[in-house]
Parts: sequence; C-alpha cells; structure tokens
Amino acid sequence: MNKIFPVAVVGGGIAGYSAALTLKSLKTEFIWFAGNGYGDKLEKAEHIRNFPAFSGDGESFAAALEKQRRAEGVDRREIRIDGVYALGEKFLLTHGKEEFYARSVILATGVKSGGRLKDEEKFLGRGLSYCAVCDGALYRDKVIAVVCGAAEFIEEVEYLASFASRVHVFCRVDGAVFHARNIITETGVPIRLLGENRVQKLELRGGDTLDIDGVFVLDSATPPAALVGGLQADGVSVTVTRDLKTNIEGLFAAGDITGRPYQYVKAAGEGNVAAYSAVGYLKS
Repeated sequence: MNKIFPVAVVGGGIAGYSAALTLKSLKTEFIWFAGNGYGDKLEKAEHIRNFPAFSGDGESFAAALEKQRRAEGVDRREIRIDGVYALGEKFLLTHGKEEFYARSVILATGVKSGGRLKDEEKFLGRGLSYCAVCDGALYRDKVIAVVCGAAEFIEEVEYLASFASRVHVFCRVDGAVFHARNIITETGVPIRLLGENRVQKLELRGGDTLDIDGVFVLDSATPPAALVGGLQADGVSVTVTRDLKTNIEGLFAAGDITGRPYQYVKAAGEGNVAAYSAVGYLKS
C-alpha cells in the first residue's frame, strides 16, 4: 500500500519552499514536489529588492535558498504533479503513472504570465489538455497541436506523436529538436481556441487557423482548475480565506496562485501561514 504523507507541498518556488521549511521546523512529515527547483522566474530575476535582508540577482537568491535548504535538511522531489484528487479524508497526487497520497495538500504552483490561449477554460476537457501522459491515448490517429513552453516537455511531445497522426508543435524553447516524422514545427503564434462543443481549430496571430482535433498546453504552471477538480478560482487565482484554506477541506494554497501582489515576500509569508494551517487541520 502507498504511504500516506501528512502533508504534500506542490510547487518549487518561494511559497513552496517556505511551506516545506515551516513544516520541517514544526516536525511535521511532508513530501515536497518542487518541479524544476526554484523556477526560472526566480533564478533569472535581474534584481530582488523587496525581500528583507537580501539584495542581489535571482541566481544569488536561489543559491542562498539552496544553501539554507541543505543546511536545514529539507528534502524535495523535482517532479511535476499533474493532478490532485480529493478522496474523502486523503488526496491522490499523480505524476504520469506515479501515485502519491497525503492527508492535506498545499498548492504553491505559481502562475504563468502570458502565453495562454483565449477560451482555455471553455474547452478544458473538450479537446484541451494539460497532461500528455493522462490524455495522449485519446488522440490516437488524430491531428493535434501542442504548445510547448519548457524544455522538460520536449519528451512529452514525442510521446504524443506516438499516438497522433500529426502533431503541430508551437515551441518556445530555443534550439528544440524533435525526431518523430509526424511532428511539424510551426512558427506562428497561437492565440485562441475555436469550436462548437469541442476544439476544432486553433487561431494564430494574424488571422490564420489550423484544423485540429485537440490541443495540449505543456508548461511549467497549470491553471488551478485543471490541476484540482472542483477547486474554486477566479481565473488563475485560487479563492482562499485569510488562513489560506480553499473550498476543498484539507487543501490550502499559497503564493502567486492566490493572486496579486506577485512578490517573493508575500509568497514566503503565505507559505508559512499555509503550513501552520495544514498542521492545524491535521490536529483537528
């Protein structure tokens, strides 16, 4: 039987790290899914001015965080969770075919600024997917488009090509190379999903359209409503109470995912509060 962790932290940015660090100090067992570490947004920041006692660029900030993480013994798993499911008194978290269980979950996945398609929410589950492993087999012998926003997803594009008859890929990764013969690298900019009950076309900047059966958006941040079914959100922002509870019992959210301001100091504070709230929930 799979182990059930008291708390699972999903997200590798400053909110996720703050939550994990706080849980460690509270002597509460947890599993931290950190994706690709602290993330490009933090590590490539030109200068950080709003975090107390620190002044410098993002690379230096990430190095300081990593030094502290190692000193404090905060473990992390650099994998990306693609689904969170509430199962009564526990949660199921998935990474492809891997499954993990937790009594409570702290979402700290951040938000993706720009690059999203218009009407994504309308077509979610109706031709739009954020998980290649979850839904790839549904598009066997069909024509699909893939918006690939990070190098870690290049392998998943190849995976989708093993099912689809043709894959039109819009890749924002410099120097990306694809090997499957049915992958067509496009140079246009996708802006909108079109269709009646399901996705039928992908509109490009300039007015051209592409006939397709489905679209996969593969990026490092997933809209909260797609990650957790039934989660109350306003666009990309999860609706939370002051103690960072969501509308799902045992599920908390922290950082950019809860809305503006998108500041590291705010994310760190919310990660701390969410950890205390999760521990309080476990005790109750």
